[in-house]
Amino acid sequence: MPLILASKSSARRLMLDNIGLHYTAMAANIDEQAIIESLKNQKESARNIADKLAEAKALKISRKQDYCSAGTLVLGSDQILQLEDGSYLSKPRDKEEAARHISILSGKTHRLISAAVMAEEGRPIWRNIDIAKMTMRPLSPNFIEKYVDDNWHEIQYCVGCYQIEGPGALLFAKIEGSQFTIMGMPLLAVIDYLFERKFIA
Repeated sequence: MPLILASKSSARRLMLDNIGLHYTAMAANIDEQAIIESLKNQKESARNIADKLAEAKALKISRKQDYCSAGTLVLGSDQILQLEDGSYLSKPRDKEEAARHISILSGKTHRLISAAVMAEEGRPIWRNIDIAKMTMRPLSPNFIEKYVDDNWHEIQYCVGCYQIEGPGALLFAKIEGSQFTIMGMPLLAVIDYLFERKFIA
């Protein structure tokens, strides 16, 4: 049974690689920002936004002619970072914005909401959402600037501008939740479903 990851995210690929799954990674190329803005205008919750983004990725690939056959599973996953005031942060456009984002998070608690959706034959058949609560330690402007300069290549595609599996751990005083969720996918729930479908046996 083929499995397609509708993402080229290095963190999501690393998670699947580390458990030995055979899969193909394929960028879905959806307009994430347009979907987020549309859903925010509709007053959708952060949970629903993460879920809809994951679903859009999975369906984009699953509805292509080459991948819409029965038995081909397409896994879409996405993540939303929500601040305590209910607002969101997106991926940074440049180093300056990354530094601003970390400054906003410094000394505060935020939530990472990670969603996963499986699609088969062009329709969603399974979904899961998990939430991690992240408390960043107070950070000086000099520390933030050096952190961004030293790690820009790795963090430029990350909402929140950190990779918890690397130097990003330095930024945090407290973390509540799964490391997999923090990395961008509720992996244990995905594994449960793959066992259920006998993709893993």
